[in-house]
Amino acid sequence: MRVQLAKRLLDRQIVDVDGRLVGRVDDIAFAVDDEGFPYVDSLLTGQRALGERIGGRVGRLLMAVADRFTDDPPVPPLRVPLSQVAHVDSAVRLRCRAADLPPSPVEAWLRRHLIERIPGSGRASG
Repeated sequence: MRVQLAKRLLDRQIVDVDGRLVGRVDDIAFAVDDEGFPYVDSLLTGQRALGERIGGRVGRLLMAVADRFTDDPPVPPLRVPLSQVAHVDSAVRLRCRAADLPPSPVEAWLRRHLIERIPGSGRASG
């Protein structure tokens, strides 16, 4: 059976079990099983994954911006294991909550250095 992964997965929104947006599928990570057959291991999201997929100057710029907004560059992409994907329709729907996935280093940096400095930001609902 032939599956066109790029058309089926790339650029689709990733939504957690509660309907919250996690990101977009920026790339796909493969692995090889013991018999030498490749399989989809995880979906990648984030500036580094998108930058590597796009390549060229624009891709390098995306990765440089992501690295600038983190305390520990280079920023790795968020890896969503395929085992956490419940199904794919107009979006990639997960079995887990976004909070159960590792936090985005860029979002954590922005929250710490920008959002938390806004008066009243601690009272915002999340």
